[in-house]
Amino acid sequence: MKSKAISLYIIFFFLCSFSSRASFVLLPMEAEGQQNHLKAYGITYWALDKSYKVSWLLNYRGGSFLLPDAPEIRKECQIRGVTFEVLSDAATNAILEDISSPSQNMETVVLEKAPKIAVYTPKGKQPWDDAVTMVLTYAEIPFTEVYDEEVLSDQLLLYDWLHLHHEDFTGQYGKFFGNYRSTPWYIQQKAEAEALAKKLGYNKVSEEKLAVAKKIRDFVIGGGFMFAMCSATDSFDIALSAEGVDICEPMFDGDDSEANYQTRIDYTSTFAFKDYKLERNPMVYEFSDIDTTEEHGKGAFSMDKDYFTLMEYSAKWDPIPTMLCQNHTQLVKGFMGQTTAFDAIKVKSNVLIMGECKINGEARYIHGTKGKGMFTFYGGHDPEDYQHRVGDAPTVLDLHPNSPGYRLILNNVLFPAARKKKLKT
Repeated sequence: MKSKAISLYIIFFFLCSFSSRASFVLLPMEAEGQQNHLKAYGITYWALDKSYKVSWLLNYRGGSFLLPDAPEIRKECQIRGVTFEVLSDAATNAILEDISSPSQNMETVVLEKAPKIAVYTPKGKQPWDDAVTMVLTYAEIPFTEVYDEEVLSDQLLLYDWLHLHHEDFTGQYGKFFGNYRSTPWYIQQKAEAEALAKKLGYNKVSEEKLAVAKKIRDFVIGGGFMFAMCSATDSFDIALSAEGVDICEPMFDGDDSEANYQTRIDYTSTFAFKDYKLERNPMVYEFSDIDTTEEHGKGAFSMDKDYFTLMEYSAKWDPIPTMLCQNHTQLVKGFMGQTTAFDAIKVKSNVLIMGECKINGEARYIHGTKGKGMFTFYGGHDPEDYQHRVGDAPTVLDLHPNSPGYRLILNNVLFPAARKKKLKT
């Protein structure tokens, strides 16, 4: 009888231990709880790529990630220096129940698969020329580089997510003519662009870049996700709106631009911007009045006072912008670029302004839909290099593992992995 009681006690103890054992791993993402926010996204991507089920806990402790407990996940977190917490089933269920409460502005979003990522970048470009390439590499998220030949041969169909960075789709070579026309790198890049356009069957770089922009547009309309930064944002829309119109001066394409070309700009063709005026002077390092960099140059902001605010959305009703705004702070340091920020008046009414500086009427971080796909535009060049200049040393992300500005980029990387819910905003 006594041995039977002991046996029952052992069985009961075993069952209690089994039920309370660790079943999940939480990657906390609040300010103080995570030693490396950027690499936490890499762990999440790595887990998805290995077919683990992952949940994104929107607005819970800075937008934490919930993964199943497995020895290899714990080991990978330790190797990459990512803070993790081990949770029992009971603790996990309590968290999920709290998140599901109607009184909480939180939501659980299931991430289904690791998105296939393409980065649009010319061959031989330095990795620090592109903040996204840098942060993907740092977070150990795999990507494939593509450029004009791949885009024009419809290889974007192989990918879920496409990034564009410091690019000029208007064929004006980044409007670098005024300051850099005599430098070896400018002369070389112009020659390479002209040779590539000729190889692909185009008489002008502007014509070839327009063809690329239209392929990217079709990729988004067909259901792809596009994320653009810096000059890729406004130059992309300008190129689409100027189809059939010569807006390039002779130093760019060998002949004069069309007279009164401003009157022929088609704003209905753009993704995000409207009613802008193009900068006609080839000596001015600017495409149009969409960008607000000039205001920063006038001293309207100093580096220590330049911040923008992330909007707050209903996680249960508007999970898409909520995902894209996950962060451990609502106040994000501003940073400049060829295209620093967008004049909010020039942003179309159907495009969400997710990050803004109301004092200056600037939109910094915007999102919209086009056909079956979606796009996000993010102003500035490098979130941890306030005034990035040609020839500057690369940013060392080991010094900025908790960068809020870089987190916004990685939100967009994981966003296509989410099981979709209709946007209600």
